[in-house]
Amino acid sequence: MSEHSAADIQTEKLAYLNAWDALGKLSVGEWPNAFSNLYSADVAWHGPHPINTHQGAANVVEHFWQPFLTAFPDLERRDDIVMGGSFKGGKWIGATGYYTATFTHNWLGIRATGGVVNIRYGEFSRMDSGKICEVYVIVDILDIMHQADCWPSILPRSRGPLDRVPGPATRDGITRMLNPPGESEQSLKLVEAMIKGLMEYDGTHLNSMAQERFWHPQMMWYGPAGIGTCRQLSGFQKVHQIPFLGAFPDRRGGDHKARLGDGAFVGSTGWPSVRATHSGPWQGCAPTNRAISMRVMDFWRREDKLLRENWVFIDMIELLLQMDVDIMSTLK
Repeated sequence: MSEHSAADIQTEKLAYLNAWDALGKLSVGEWPNAFSNLYSADVAWHGPHPINTHQGAANVVEHFWQPFLTAFPDLERRDDIVMGGSFKGGKWIGATGYYTATFTHNWLGIRATGGVVNIRYGEFSRMDSGKICEVYVIVDILDIMHQADCWPSILPRSRGPLDRVPGPATRDGITRMLNPPGESEQSLKLVEAMIKGLMEYDGTHLNSMAQERFWHPQMMWYGPAGIGTCRQLSGFQKVHQIPFLGAFPDRRGGDHKARLGDGAFVGSTGWPSVRATHSGPWQGCAPTNRAISMRVMDFWRREDKLLRENWVFIDMIELLLQMDVDIMSTLK
């Protein structure tokens, strides 16, 4: 299948942005009937556990949006990054940001607080004729639990802080203009070289990956709840990389649904995109020595020749379930 032109991708990105802008001008009660302007009738929707996969716009509205909008009836979507690209013949849009709302009714067993909640999300949507026909969504459910003061007692606290994650420091994560193709290609090549470096891990020494070749000295890494935020390569290694490699030393990537470069930004997701053996303790879980997989999303921002910011999503609830830790059952 041939790749699509930059103009084709831009047309779909504008359709995506315009559809969400139109929803934002409606009352939330009008959203369910208006989703036909966003989704194709037979959309394949893939969300985090315990919501998981639903086929068809009507099922997506019934099983995700209606409970979500009931719990958060004044929902407002605030995108920090919206980017587009072509991958394996598909036209893809990657987006991340927050839904901000008042938490008025219980959701997924999480008790409503009656106060403001900021719901972090990552999303990759394959577009066709101006509508989403396939989409992968991670909502940081653990972070909602943190805000609702019902952090699971069976999990340790995040190693890094769980502040509200900022958008790009450059405040340019949403562009409605075409980016120079050379800029997009440079960003994508840098990320792919960095990932190749990660795969050079010798099983013992972090310097075997030589990650300082790719990261800015003041890099920021914004991880999911359970891991948290860290700064500089040394902070990233302490907060995430050392525990992660100890638990999953044979981790390998693959099965990507999308990997996109758009100007200074790169986005990637797989469902799952990481496979490994759970060989060491992680998140308070003793090693099971089982094969596990991870639903992952990443967004990166390149600054000159180095990566400066990285927004990371992992479907933590689904991953922990593979380790015999059922987070959702703790809410019952």
